[in-house]
Amino acid sequence: MPAFQCPALPPASVAPSDEVYKSKPDISEAFKFIGGQRLPWAGETTEVTSPIVDSSTGKRTVIGRVAALQEADAVEAVEAAAKAWDRGQGCWPQSTLAERIAAVRRFVELLSPARESIINALMWEICKNSTDAAAEFDRTMKFVASVIETLEASDQNEAFGSWTTVSGVRGRVRRGPVGVTMMLAPFNYPLNEMYAMMIPALLMGNVIVLKLPAVGGLAHILTVDALEKAFPAGVINFVTGAGRKTMGPIMKTGLVDCLGFIGGAKATDALIVQHPQPHRLKVFSQLEGKNIAIVLPDADLEVAAAQIVLGSLTYNGQRCTACKLIMAHDSVAEALLEKLVARIDALKKGLPWEGAAITPLPEPAKPDYLESVLDDAVGKGAKVVNAGAGGGSRAGALFTPAVVYPVTPAMRLFGEEQFG
Repeated sequence: MPAFQCPALPPASVAPSDEVYKSKPDISEAFKFIGGQRLPWAGETTEVTSPIVDSSTGKRTVIGRVAALQEADAVEAVEAAAKAWDRGQGCWPQSTLAERIAAVRRFVELLSPARESIINALMWEICKNSTDAAAEFDRTMKFVASVIETLEASDQNEAFGSWTTVSGVRGRVRRGPVGVTMMLAPFNYPLNEMYAMMIPALLMGNVIVLKLPAVGGLAHILTVDALEKAFPAGVINFVTGAGRKTMGPIMKTGLVDCLGFIGGAKATDALIVQHPQPHRLKVFSQLEGKNIAIVLPDADLEVAAAQIVLGSLTYNGQRCTACKLIMAHDSVAEALLEKLVARIDALKKGLPWEGAAITPLPEPAKPDYLESVLDDAVGKGAKVVNAGAGGGSRAGALFTPAVVYPVTPAMRLFGEEQFG
C-alpha cells in the first residue's frame, strides 16, 4: 500500500469546440534540415503532443510530427557540417566577422514574422504561460543583439584586444572558431538556452549540428525558413528523433570538435566517451543542480517566503537554477511553512493562456515521478503539509506543488533533482 497517492482531479483539457483550440499548432509536414536544405522525409515520424488533454479523445493533444532520424541520417547531418567547415577553409569560417554579423542580423530579421507562431508553440508544447513564452522569444532576440554589440566593441574593451607590447613582444588576442559543434539543449528554455550556445559559436565561424529536444522542438522547426535563407549550406543542421539512436553515431565519427550540452551529467559522460579522441573534444556543459535556499533565524519571513516561491516555482520549478530544497532554522521553520503554504495556495493553476503561474508539466512521465518521490518521503516520515489545500494533486499533467516537511537525507527528495 503506497504511503502517499496523489489525489486525481479532472485533467487540464481543451475541447475542439473551444475558441482556443483553433490556435492549436498543426506542424505535420515532417522533413529533415541538413546541408542548408529542407529535405522531404518518408521515414518514421514522431508524434508531438501537448500535455493539455484533448477532451474529445481523452489523450494528449496532437500538435505536430517530426522526422525520426536514424543513424545514417544523423551521420549525414554531421558530415554536412564537416563539409561546411572544411578544416577551417569553408566559406563560413573564412568569412569576415562583419559578414557573419550581417548574416546573424538577417536571421533575426527573417525570424521576426514567426514570433507569434513560436510563442504559441511554446505555450502548447511545453505549457509555458503566455507572458513567459513571449519573454523567452524577446529575451533571446535581445541576447543576440547584446552579443553582437559586445563582440563589435571587444577589440577596444578587452585586454590585449588591440596591438600590445609585452616583454618586447608585440601581439594581440583574436577569437577564432573551433570547428564542428554539436549542441543539445533542454525543453524548458528551448530557444533561449540553445541560442545562448549557438549564436556566439556562429559568430566565431563555427558550424553547428543541433539536436532538437524530444519535448520542445517545435519552436526550432519554425525557424527553418529563416535559417535556410540567412546562412550558407551546412552551417546549421538539425537532428530530430531519439537521441539514443542519433547522438552516439555522430560522436563515433570523430567529426565533432566541440560538444555543447545542457542536461544531466550521465548523458554528457556517455556521449564524451564515444568520441574516438575524447581528450581533443572541447566541452561546454551546464548540468543538473540541487539548489538550496537557507533561511536564518533573523530572516524576514515574508521576504523569504516570497523569494522562495519565486525561485522554486517559476515555470513550475523546471529550471536548473530553481530552489529545490529549503533549509530553515528550527526556530522559524513552522512559521515559514505557514507562509509558503499560503503563497502557493494563492498561485493560479491552469492553462498557459489563462494567466496561470502553475501549468501542466510537458514531460509525460514527470507526474508519476513526482508522485513516487512524495510516496518515498511520506513513507519515511515526512508530510505533504499543504495536502489540505490540494498540494500533490494531479489534474492530468497539471500538478499542484507539494510542500514536504520534514525532509531528511534518507529521502529521495533530499538528493534527487526533481525538476518540477
